[in-house]
Amino acid sequence: MASKLKTQPEQAPHLAASFSCGRRDVIIWMDHKILGASLLYPRVPLRLFLRDSFYILICIPLALDPTAGMKFPYAQLLLGPSIGVVVVNALGHYVQEAMNGERVSGYGYYDIPLWEPIFSNESPPLNGIRVSRESWSLSCSSSKHGHECEMAIDGTNATAWRSDIGHEEHSITVDLKMSQSMNAIVILPPIDTGLEGLITHHEIYVSDDQKKWNGPIAHGMWPDSNRQRMSVFEPIPARYVKLTTRGKDNETWVGISELNIYATTYTIPQDPTRGVWGPTIDFPVIPVAGAQETSGRVVVWSSWASDQFHSTPGGQTATSQWDPFTNKVSKRVVTNTHHDMFCPGIAIDGTGMLIVTGGNDAAVTSLYDAGQDKWFAGPEMHLRRGYQSTTALSDGRVFVIGGSWAGGSNIPKDGEVYDPAVRTWTMLPGAKVKPMLTNDYEGPWRADNHGWLFGWKNQTVFQAGPSIAMNWYYVDGSGSFEKAGKRLEDDDSMSGNAVMFDAVEGKILTVGGSPDYENSWATANAHVITLGEPGELPKVTLAGKNGLMHSERVFHTSTVLPDGKVFIVGGQTFGVAFNEENVQFVPEIYDPVTNTFTQVQQNNIVRVYHHLSLLLPDGRVLTGGGGLCGNCSANHYNAQIFTPPYLLTESGEPRPRPRFASELPKEVPVGGLIQFVTDGEIFSASLLRLCSTSHTVNTDQRRVPVKLYPLPVKNSYTIRLPDEPGILIPGPWMVFIMDKHGVPSISKIIMVTVDNMKSAQLSGELYGEPYKQLSRMELIK
Repeated sequence: MASKLKTQPEQAPHLAASFSCGRRDVIIWMDHKILGASLLYPRVPLRLFLRDSFYILICIPLALDPTAGMKFPYAQLLLGPSIGVVVVNALGHYVQEAMNGERVSGYGYYDIPLWEPIFSNESPPLNGIRVSRESWSLSCSSSKHGHECEMAIDGTNATAWRSDIGHEEHSITVDLKMSQSMNAIVILPPIDTGLEGLITHHEIYVSDDQKKWNGPIAHGMWPDSNRQRMSVFEPIPARYVKLTTRGKDNETWVGISELNIYATTYTIPQDPTRGVWGPTIDFPVIPVAGAQETSGRVVVWSSWASDQFHSTPGGQTATSQWDPFTNKVSKRVVTNTHHDMFCPGIAIDGTGMLIVTGGNDAAVTSLYDAGQDKWFAGPEMHLRRGYQSTTALSDGRVFVIGGSWAGGSNIPKDGEVYDPAVRTWTMLPGAKVKPMLTNDYEGPWRADNHGWLFGWKNQTVFQAGPSIAMNWYYVDGSGSFEKAGKRLEDDDSMSGNAVMFDAVEGKILTVGGSPDYENSWATANAHVITLGEPGELPKVTLAGKNGLMHSERVFHTSTVLPDGKVFIVGGQTFGVAFNEENVQFVPEIYDPVTNTFTQVQQNNIVRVYHHLSLLLPDGRVLTGGGGLCGNCSANHYNAQIFTPPYLLTESGEPRPRPRFASELPKEVPVGGLIQFVTDGEIFSASLLRLCSTSHTVNTDQRRVPVKLYPLPVKNSYTIRLPDEPGILIPGPWMVFIMDKHGVPSISKIIMVTVDNMKSAQLSGELYGEPYKQLSRMELIK
């Protein structure tokens, strides 16, 4: 490398005292005849020549002792003895030409675009590096004249590729010329056409040879705005990547102003015995809250806007649905309930109705009927609440307590109960919130947040945390409470998790959390609480080795699986909202049979504050979201699917599933019988309640193992449901059957009723064609 420095001779030692030679720092020394170099690293000598008031610095690779200065004989050998002599070696000839200004350093084309992706309102690809595009080649399904395919990588947002019209499906394929460990694709829509040409619904595939395509590794729906949009996924080595999309009709074109791909410098070793991550599902909103629907779909939502909760005008919520039958993602802004449903309490009542309370619009109640796919306005609560917890009771009503994040913390947020039969809230002044407060350093507005509530026998509620103090709540009359002891030597565990993994035995797993809501170190503490009769002190034991998970976690989520194990994912070791440091990327599974925690497959997407997890009807887990802070770099418009080890062989192939060969009844009373036929021998069965979740709280989820009774007819069985509605809370449940390897079926959904509840009038949509599709489809490809 040759560089010219305009200077006077006497200034040279000072000006050249520190110089970057080959992008490495060196120290230059000089005497009256020749300049040399003392090397720091790498081993690069250099020389400065005086010519026409310019000093020319020459950097030459040379294997020298990095601690020694370059000696004069070496300089003579390489550069000639002094200026003005004839240099006889080739290197010296090059130097002479450089001195004469006859040589100029050359360079190959390098991708230095005028526009590059910025991540001011979404989380950047974890450890992703933008792949340089100078060697790429592109192919497109079609191109409009003047808007050719290559314009998607020409480095400027002033041009764009546009597809031609007359096609329903459009695609663009990138050949990176070499395999890269890709983990994201980022596109900028055309910036000068408004909302025309936007790619919303999309699928992303990768390939090594452009013949066999893997995927989709990501799919879904991007927001309908002309801002930058992105799909992230687990690092996957591939040479080709293809983006496909469908226009609204044959007259719709799509376009890309700039396309970039990000890759990591590593891949994550895959071990199917620890599970598998992917695909990614992209949403048009940040999924901060969500619920399972009786149709098999998942509904998620953010706040009044798709990417932020603050500065709310109130009165609306941005929502989205994912349909596992078609993989279609849709969007909706709910306005008719006049409710910003951010930071709510959520529960599914005994009729199957989703009850969403408070939050940004702190007194409002919204009702969602999944069968009709309709939202309705409900009655207002007596107290304004945000960050409260709600849970369904054994008679199908819903109990709520806490919630000082909204509506002020100067009024104790004591309990209320909602009756779906008459759609009214009743205040319970005796169900005091004070016994369940944590000792949060920020005070009362944090102390009653995110209660761990469990509906139990005789319309009682057990509060397992997050305060170290546990309590029983009663809803009779004006309500009351009774102390239930402490979780051994545990501390307050705000934003930890509690999961009822065996309701028949009354067993609850509690894991993680931190003493304060924010700026607080997480714990790995783990306990099993065993409930008896209402009012009795529960039994508390340590879970795992010495009562610890493998990792400290706060802002994590936990999901009970059909086999009774509990999947624990995400979180931080030090809890800070909207912060993506100190992240836990290795999930764990708790096995109650062996009382052990096992680390499972690592992922590469941050899941911390404001993320959620839900069990899917096929036994996989949907984990997504995080952020919702507007123009911040912690927003995640996506979710991933985790496939647990029980669904995979050691080589990663899907295990054959047991299947129902007959229909199940639509409704079954508590204590009722269910008779069915399977396509082979099965060994166990369980019911898991459909659930709803936000802010680490999921009070709906619980598992009820049931005993199988083989019938004389081959592969015919009967199960008897528990006759205690405090165990089998009325509402919608998934029924799983499992083979001898513990592989679960795709579930069927039933409605459990009790005598004192008016059963839900389910629409035909619940038990129509989508339900039949769920019975026969294989969600794992």
